[in-house]
Amino acid sequence: MAMPPLKTFADEVECGLYYKQVYCSGPIPTFDGIMVRFDRRDFLHLFFESSNRDGNKDTFSTRRAERIDWIKAALEDPGADLYQGYDSETKTYLPGRRVCVVSGNYVVVISLLGGNRAKIVTAFVIDDPKVLALIKASPKWK
Repeated sequence: MAMPPLKTFADEVECGLYYKQVYCSGPIPTFDGIMVRFDRRDFLHLFFESSNRDGNKDTFSTRRAERIDWIKAALEDPGADLYQGYDSETKTYLPGRRVCVVSGNYVVVISLLGGNRAKIVTAFVIDDPKVLALIKASPKWK
């Protein structure tokens, strides 16, 4: 599936308004019927990065923002590669966390809440081939 064109925003406020309109007005259905919920609070995690690689997301990421429409496209893509998430603390795979890989190295992660409901966890471009290889070595998601 071809991904949507990159989107340009004047600033984080404009991106936030678009995010609220597209993603927070109701759940986004995946290709297999899971209803993914987005909260306004998720905006920071989805579209900001840590300038010092210390976990403190303090910098608006135009790279993440320009792919805002890719999140929905990835969730709707029946050809996406789906894997179980990994919990680094317990060193176990999580069948309730779905990692979707599209366009080679774009990742969208959702957490299942029960039934056909889920919430967004994160979305980003993977720069490190080793990280991508680790994801692809994970068990397939259902």
